[in-house]
Amino acid sequence: MPFNLHKTIYTSFKMAKKVLILSGSPRHRGNSDTLCDQFLKGAAEAGNEVEKYFISAHNIGYCSACYYCSDHEGVCCKKDDMNALMPKILDADVLVFSSPVYMYSISAQLKAVFDRMVAKYEIIRDKELYYIMTAAEDEEDTMDTALACMRGMRDCIPGAKEMGVIYGKGVYEKGEIIDTAYMHQAYEMGKSI
Repeated sequence: MPFNLHKTIYTSFKMAKKVLILSGSPRHRGNSDTLCDQFLKGAAEAGNEVEKYFISAHNIGYCSACYYCSDHEGVCCKKDDMNALMPKILDADVLVFSSPVYMYSISAQLKAVFDRMVAKYEIIRDKELYYIMTAAEDEEDTMDTALACMRGMRDCIPGAKEMGVIYGKGVYEKGEIIDTAYMHQAYEMGKSI
């Protein structure tokens, strides 16, 4: 009897994880950014250490493909806010990629972060990945290209595991996401970590 009690305690114990949400929306409190907040709420309530990084509020330039980083131990030649974001990416157990779907792809903000991750691509590894997308259209293939971009980033991270996807379709105006089932889905997905 005591053995089974101990076994129950150990199997129900869950280690807190470091969760970094990369919100690629250019609109603060836009639809995809609002889903990020719901995901954050759930993940924090589950006991995890969670941070949302609203990319548009920071100065992150595009990759120049100069390969300065290759000759300087992963240090980028650009002196911008990516220097503060990179340690957060490296330290996270869980990365959440979030973007509105623009022209059937991810936002420029999220893409800039993806491209700048090349500076440390050899040491970014073993991440659990979640994807959050929103789009005005609700056709079956609306998010295929955006999802392929996120999965392309996954393929660049050795040991990465895709854990979940939220397809927030049929929302355009800021705030339209609020009265949808996607809000609960984002909360529950965060809470599952």
